[in-house]
Amino acid sequence: MNKESFFTQHYIAKLKQIHEAETGEWGVLSPQGMVEHMTNSIGEAWGRIPRTLISPADQVQRFREFALSDKEFKPNTKNVLMSEEPAPLRHATLAEAIREIETEIGNMVHYHRRNPGATFMNPFFGEFNYEEWLHLLHKHAVHHLRQFRIDPSVQA
Repeated sequence: MNKESFFTQHYIAKLKQIHEAETGEWGVLSPQGMVEHMTNSIGEAWGRIPRTLISPADQVQRFREFALSDKEFKPNTKNVLMSEEPAPLRHATLAEAIREIETEIGNMVHYHRRNPGATFMNPFFGEFNYEEWLHLLHKHAVHHLRQFRIDPSVQA
């Protein structure tokens, strides 16, 4: 599957299947909190949110191999950049957060089409190019769709 087309053609419709009052199978994020969290991840992929590497240098290659594999994130995977309490929400509604992530996806795609070869730091896995970011973001998106019981598969 083309992971760029997953984001540009299918992901928003998947997010719109989640009800605002739903609770996830795991974790502390609300549906809106999850969408805003994913928006930040996409922002890292095109440099809107610059990051520095926080993983120990001797672990990066192993972490990177996982990130670029087809192995899924496990439920309750901890992110040391997130506190135990959800971050304050930026938007008044889930619908507004979904509009923001749709814009963010467009910005990411546009940026990378105009800047082929650009790379940006992932704080856990190191420097990633666009294809690597798309792979990781897809893995991350699937993880959170499953968190809210949304089938991540795309019908051909």
